This record gives sequence, structure tokens and C-alpha cells, in this order.
Amino acid sequence: MRFVAALVSFCIATPAVADGARARMEAFSRDLHAVTAKFQQAVTDANGRRGDESRGTLALQAPRQFRWETIAPYQQTIVADGAKVWVYEPDLEQVSVRNQSAAEAHSPLTVLTDLSQLDAQFSASEAGEREGLAWLRLASKAGDADFEYAELGFDAGALRRMRFKDQLGNVTEIRFADWVRNPAIAPGTFSFAPPKGVDVVGDAAPDAEVFPIGD
Repeated sequence: MRFVAALVSFCIATPAVADGARARMEAFSRDLHAVTAKFQQAVTDANGRRGDESRGTLALQAPRQFRWETIAPYQQTIVADGAKVWVYEPDLEQVSVRNQSAAEAHSPLTVLTDLSQLDAQFSASEAGEREGLAWLRLASKAGDADFEYAELGFDAGALRRMRFKDQLGNVTEIRFADWVRNPAIAPGTFSFAPPKGVDVVGDAAPDAEVFPIGD
């Protein structure tokens, strides 16, 4: 997934209110090893045109497994199992697969369940308060990052929004809802088998670069 990028009230018990976006993020992520949520996502292009809104569900589990499932207005499933990234598009009857490389480690979402990656992968800075949220701006330290910057907006207890600006000037905004901390993740959530009859595109050769999921 290149980031896939983008996520209304929350069901999360979190520590006391902290000042500043980074402090709020650290409070939100403390002792968090798995999380599920719902998202709403929309992309505004460089000319200010806003595309259709999509919605779906996500699941994250430390160290870097995730499942991103768009359910409307189209269907798409993205699964990172620790070794491969699978993208299934039912309308096209196609699955694409690639090795899960270091690129996936640069997704800001991975920081939620692995806070140690925040300073390792990003330059983080406070971006002030607006729209009732405290914002943290992240710039990837990777030279080939897919986004110019990402911003995470926190209220007093939880992450509410993420915004990404890519290298073409497109801005993706994601609103999150219904977070569940450290749920019992259903078996098979982070595994994927292509359905019978679909085309499988890509190459997940064993000798290709794979991000060390145990790190």
C-alpha cells in the first residue's frame, strides 16, 4: 500500500488530558499493541476539487500488520501480513501483491502501535491548534517518501483526523471513529488468500526486500 492513505466520537479509555499534540499522541499510544476503527476518507486535488468520500474499517497490530478495508462507494481490501502486502479489488477481479518493504514502515499509522518509530522514521513538530484539535506534523526521513507531510489531529483523548499532502499536491483527509483499544483480533485478519478465479499481479519473491517485522 502506498499509503493508502485517509479517517466521529470514540470509545476509548485514555489517560488524563495532556498538553500538545505529541503528548496527546503518546498518551493515546501508551500500552497500545492493537487497535480497530472505522474511517471516512476524501481526497482534494491540487486544484481544490474534492473527490467522493469513501468509508470502511481498519485494524492495526504491532509491530506492523494492518488491514484496511474500503466498503463504500467501492470495495477494496489491503492486507499487510508482515511479509507481503495484498491489494484486492473485487470490481476488477484482481489481486496485486508485493513484498512488504521498508516503505510500509513510513506510514504514520504504524506509529500508533509502535511509538518507538516516531523519531526513528519521522521529524515531528507541533503544528498548533485548529478545528478544536492539536496537530502534530510528520515529515518522513526517507528520501523516497510518498507524501510531503502528514498531520495528525488529536482531541483531549484520541486521534480524530489525519491529513496527507502528496508530492503532486493532493491532500487526503481521514476521519476516524469507534476506536477499540487492544481488542481480540479475529484469526485471519492479517492473512490473505486470493479468491479463486481472480488475476494475481505482482511478484513477492522470497529474495526481495522485506521489512524486518520483528524489529
